[in-house]
Amino acid sequence: MRAVWALACVSVLVGGPATAGDSTASQNWSQPRFDWTGWYVGGHVAYSLGREISTLSDPNPAVVGDSFSSLYGGVQGGYNYVFPSRLLLGAEADIRFPNFEKYTDGLIFTGATAQGTTVTDQIDYIATLRGRFGYAFDHWLIYGTGGFAWSQARFGETPGVASDEDKILLTRTGWALGVGAEVAIAPDWTARVEYLYDRFGTVAGVFPSGTGYQSVFNIQTLRLGLNYKLGVSDADMTARSGDPWPIARDNWNIHGQFTAIEQGYPAFHSPYEGANSLSGANQAKNTMSATAFIGFRPWDGTEIYINPEITQGFGLSETVGVAGFPSFEAQKAAFPMPRVDMARVYVQQTFGLGGEQETIEDGPNQIAGKEDISRLTVTAGRFAVTDFFDNNAYAHDGRTQFFNWNIDCCGAYDWTMDQLSYTWGAMAELNQKFWAFRAGYFLVPVVSNADDFDMNFPDGEYIGELELRYSLFSEPGKLRLMAWANRANMGSYAEAAAEPMTTPNFPDITLTRAVRTNYGFNANLEQAITDDLGVFARASWNTGLYEIIAWTDCDEALTAGVVLKGTSWGRPDDKIGVAGLIEGLSGEARAYFAAGGLGILIGDGALNYRPEKILETYYSYSLNKWSSLTFDYQFVDDPAYNADRGPVHIFAGRYHAEF
Repeated sequence: MRAVWALACVSVLVGGPATAGDSTASQNWSQPRFDWTGWYVGGHVAYSLGREISTLSDPNPAVVGDSFSSLYGGVQGGYNYVFPSRLLLGAEADIRFPNFEKYTDGLIFTGATAQGTTVTDQIDYIATLRGRFGYAFDHWLIYGTGGFAWSQARFGETPGVASDEDKILLTRTGWALGVGAEVAIAPDWTARVEYLYDRFGTVAGVFPSGTGYQSVFNIQTLRLGLNYKLGVSDADMTARSGDPWPIARDNWNIHGQFTAIEQGYPAFHSPYEGANSLSGANQAKNTMSATAFIGFRPWDGTEIYINPEITQGFGLSETVGVAGFPSFEAQKAAFPMPRVDMARVYVQQTFGLGGEQETIEDGPNQIAGKEDISRLTVTAGRFAVTDFFDNNAYAHDGRTQFFNWNIDCCGAYDWTMDQLSYTWGAMAELNQKFWAFRAGYFLVPVVSNADDFDMNFPDGEYIGELELRYSLFSEPGKLRLMAWANRANMGSYAEAAAEPMTTPNFPDITLTRAVRTNYGFNANLEQAITDDLGVFARASWNTGLYEIIAWTDCDEALTAGVVLKGTSWGRPDDKIGVAGLIEGLSGEARAYFAAGGLGILIGDGALNYRPEKILETYYSYSLNKWSSLTFDYQFVDDPAYNADRGPVHIFAGRYHAEF
């Protein structure tokens, strides 16, 4: 992202006149000036360097000073007013959150106490309310900024007196100063580079153990951002379309999405529970995600996509207890406060092979244009494997379609990822009119469900998929056949179950880990019945011999469903979906879990095996062209393949918006 925005800024600073000011003054220039006056909203990414001074008392005080650094991301909004002299006055509020990183997300201090506990100090967020004073030159401006700053401190001590961790939340206050430059890249978009210095006062707290802690810090931040100017009319967009913007408007795009889910269930039959059980008590959890989809085409055939994403919240029971987990938005890494992740950063190169062309519509991670139908596309970088594999028109997107993991995706396919669903790799796709073939190589976690990736080639995931396109009674359909193999550091179910029962943490699958190869197959069908009605089905299988490296504990799965649009009752943008899922474990996996083994998502401490069965239905109510409200119900029978527990009735609501 920094590279793309830096390129935009350099292009403008080298090349373009434009300005803000009154309409009379603008007539003296060859091009209309950009109108900086008005409201705006936007987002930014940042790199910060800081210095903290901490005092840890347990009971003898020890003062420690050290530096820290982190990536951040956040949002901002404000108002500008430009005087006829081109002086600009404005006000802006912003908030930024630390990058998701298992060990360093917002961490500014960690230290051991004399009692053998560990104290940590993390930044949950940093926010400012600032004034801006600047000068507008044609399409760009320079400014200074300053004002009030505050931040939430999260002190933690592990282990706590009565739980795994004791926490103290405190608000820091301080001030911020900075300078920046901003450039107009379209009638309704600007890009900026900005430096901020934040200084915060001392906060202090005492844990239940008697340990005292206090800290103070300052932080320097370099930020790159984009702003969307509100209230730009269609007439102004048309009138300004011929302006010499630094990047041609048809060579970049920006889209975004926001999704919020509330999901819960009443208490259900639960005679016993293990470490990875769905809690038998009633509960409700929520999640939130916001994503920016930024695309840039530096020249024909090459596209760069960057997707900063903010996520927050928890899945039911910390995202364990059901193999077909009931919320696709529930990450395996849970965040009490929002965290930022650079979800996707990849380059895509397309080689046209000639012949008939097709129109590519503008959309998230898709820049409008024409491409040869016969083409070879190579993609490399960070993204989700299922961005390109195992697609399905009716069940693939947990933000707009079904909620359940194994209805929207995969089942027994061990999808490689970190805890947020992404990995690094490369793939190629050969596309023809009636078929396509894609193949790729992707990094796998160092061990099951880890965030760090195995860099030892030839370890990794190898995957290939054939997509066949056809018509049945004049209605389109697609059949996808996929094969995959994961070479990774995996434990053996059989070896773990065969350990002596005196083994600590029996059965301990980590003691059996070695480089092994697991493989499997997927079949994926989608078929339109009419313009409003479609059906789909998936079947998947893997060997079931080794622990799952990244996705969910499942060795065989079968899914089928139907989706109907609301045209017949006068709401063509509404949808009803109904789907069923049945999934199971191999004999080796059953023995391991029956002995008390733990997987990524399941492990009740015992297992009265029965296939897990899930029925899901949803109604998506369109609020307008860009947002919807969805009501969802799932019936989960034999959760985690255990006939002793359940059934569970899960209810959910989802709000989704996109632009």
